[in-house]
Amino acid sequence: MAARIRETGGDDLEENHEINVTPFIDVILVLLIIFMVAAPLATVDVNVDLPGSTATPAPRPETPLFLTLKSDLTLAIGNDSVSRDAFAAVLASRTKGNRQTRIFLRADKSVGYGDLMEAMNLLRRAGYLKIALVGLDTASGGEAAAPAPEPSGSPAP
Repeated sequence: MAARIRETGGDDLEENHEINVTPFIDVILVLLIIFMVAAPLATVDVNVDLPGSTATPAPRPETPLFLTLKSDLTLAIGNDSVSRDAFAAVLASRTKGNRQTRIFLRADKSVGYGDLMEAMNLLRRAGYLKIALVGLDTASGGEAAAPAPEPSGSPAP
C-alpha cells in the first residue's frame, strides 16, 4: 500500500488507491528480453538426412496435354489458341471427356500469379482437377534446358 505525503503537515498519512505500475513494467521488459533472445532459437532449421524413395515414379503419358498461358494472357491447348469462352468445350474434345486426364500447365515468366490462378480456376470449373505445373530444368551452369513436366503432387484447389 502506498502513502502520499501531504504538504499541509501533520503526522497522518493519506492512503493512495492508485496502482503502482513500475513493477509491472519491469516484469514486461524482462519478458520482452527473454522472448527476444528465445525467438531466434525457435526458428532454427533442423537438418534431417531423409532416406531415398524406392517408389516407382508415375508413368508419363505418351502425349501429354499442355495448356499454355502466354505472356499476352491468351490460352493455348497444345499448339492451338483457344478463347476462354470455348475453353471447356475444346478441352473436353481433346480429352474425349475424360476428366481424370492430367493437364500440364505452363505459363510465361511474365504472367502474374493471379492470372495463373485464373487459368487453374478455368480448369477446375471445366472439371479437371489433375494439374501438373511445368518448369524448365536448369543445367548446373544455370543454362536452361528442355522443358520437362513436373507434377504438382496434389490436385488444384
